[in-house]
Amino acid sequence: MNQEKIATTEKITAKGKVINAFGNLLQVAFEGSIRQGEVAMVHLDGVHLKSEVIEINGNIAKIQVFEDTKGIKFGTEVFFNGDLLEAELGPGLLTSILDGLQNPLEEIAETSGFFLPRGVYLPSLDRKRKWDYEPRVKIGETVERGDTLGTTLEGRFHHDVMVPFSLYGSYKITWVITPGSYHVDTVVAKAKDESGKEYSFTMVQRWPIKMPLRCGERVKPTKMMDTGERIIDTQFPIMKGGTFCTPGPFGAGKTVLQHHLSKYSSVDIVIVVACGERAGEVVEVLREFPHLIDPHTNQSLMARTVIICNTSSMPVAARESSVYMGITIGEYYRQMGLDVLVLADSTSRWAQAMREISGRLEEIPGEEAFPAYLASRIASFYERSGVLLLKNGKSGSITVGGAVSPAGGNFEEPVTQATLAVVGAFLGLSRERSDSRRYPAIDPLISWSKYIDEVSIELDKRVEGWGDMVKKGRDILFKGYEIGKRMEVVGEEGTAIDDMIVYLKSELYDFSYLQQNSFDKEDAYSPLDRQIPLFELINKVFNKEFFFESHDEARKYFLHLQNQIKNMNFLAFDSNQYRKAFAEVEQTIESAKEKVTV
Repeated sequence: MNQEKIATTEKITAKGKVINAFGNLLQVAFEGSIRQGEVAMVHLDGVHLKSEVIEINGNIAKIQVFEDTKGIKFGTEVFFNGDLLEAELGPGLLTSILDGLQNPLEEIAETSGFFLPRGVYLPSLDRKRKWDYEPRVKIGETVERGDTLGTTLEGRFHHDVMVPFSLYGSYKITWVITPGSYHVDTVVAKAKDESGKEYSFTMVQRWPIKMPLRCGERVKPTKMMDTGERIIDTQFPIMKGGTFCTPGPFGAGKTVLQHHLSKYSSVDIVIVVACGERAGEVVEVLREFPHLIDPHTNQSLMARTVIICNTSSMPVAARESSVYMGITIGEYYRQMGLDVLVLADSTSRWAQAMREISGRLEEIPGEEAFPAYLASRIASFYERSGVLLLKNGKSGSITVGGAVSPAGGNFEEPVTQATLAVVGAFLGLSRERSDSRRYPAIDPLISWSKYIDEVSIELDKRVEGWGDMVKKGRDILFKGYEIGKRMEVVGEEGTAIDDMIVYLKSELYDFSYLQQNSFDKEDAYSPLDRQIPLFELINKVFNKEFFFESHDEARKYFLHLQNQIKNMNFLAFDSNQYRKAFAEVEQTIESAKEKVTV
């Protein structure tokens, strides 16, 4: 294929030839002018393989290829197009299933079969679909980047068509399309800048994925993200616009927990980024989500979801692009005043890809051979979260959660430690709890959240003293754990009855409140309206000074109370059965003997 034929599909600003190849890393001797992060296309057997410039030294560029590099040899042609690796942004992203380069996988499967060939790149937005467009600007108005030109309905969301964020300065509207149904590539408005140059705006715009997309004032998070997991919402809450991580050993339930968060979190948009996870886990999401109902809207979960698939069987270089692609799409929807949750599973696989590329670049390795810039890359990803106050008075947020897969469950390894240094909540999963069938396997003794005080201010409006109740629950857990360890040595009979009661309270709290049954329709999702009265009930147990004649009597009472509360969790909230069971639990607590203080 000659250069003229290539130019029909890709613009060319520079060209070169491969002089060395090391896996997905190629060295290219080039002619012309290129820049860091620029997209390059490797010409191989009639197809183009997309790649990215990651290092430039004189007239030698090192590029990482996002596809299988089999067949590349000395002298293979490479063409540079002058653009950075970008995301295509516009209506139609929701419900889509994309790869790390934003290719729509369903459409590729239709055109190429289920075994994806190399070098096939399709537009992520459907060019045939029409959208009902309503203009929001008038001729003569002055607009800036991020201002709304018009709106269209994407599912239940009013999708704002905005002035491209890549344009800086002010622009005067010279022409506006009439309301109607149009394709995304239709010009919907025209404007001139201060020098008189005219620009045409469509419903689509592009943005480099490795540059934060932010237009507005960054403000402190103030609202809680309700997840429906009692252990998270009560003990280790997350704020909208905050960050959290879920490290844990293999098989501890990281992916199951992320699936729960993507199903039930109280946000508008969920973006699931599978960066290096096993294909079977991604397939489970793809099969399950279209049939699940969002409890907040009673619509299909896919209506608010974008899934980016980059499984462990795909080239490692694409893991990096998938993480940045996901956060960029999230930032775009945040600019519309929506609350977005971005879940990356798993950032450890992304870090492993960084380590592999760093080794091929012959960079000086850091701890465990990870690159020295590992911590800064992880920090820059999580720092793209946050709440933005927009010019129109709305606010939007991005909450970022990353699963971490430390080898052997060792939380001291570099990826976990670099992540813990920047996140606001740490939900540590333990092998011991997962092996004992406790779900979620979040260990309350090692986990923490920096958002407890902020969430307590919000929930104090509903329950006075919420923060003190949460701290009391955590204290009971720690005391119960210490007493339990002593009991393993001296036995129950060698333990004071008061200490035994504290231990039984902690077991009640853990078993009846912090654990949930993900297979039960009622207990799998526990909204705040259900959590609050149950937590108040648990606190009545915490505050009561029980009196028992013997250790056996104490254990028998608490086992009965445990079963009562656990069975109540399986009943439909506020049903007659639930209210009856709740009253019975209260009666059980009130009827117990209390210690008489003199």
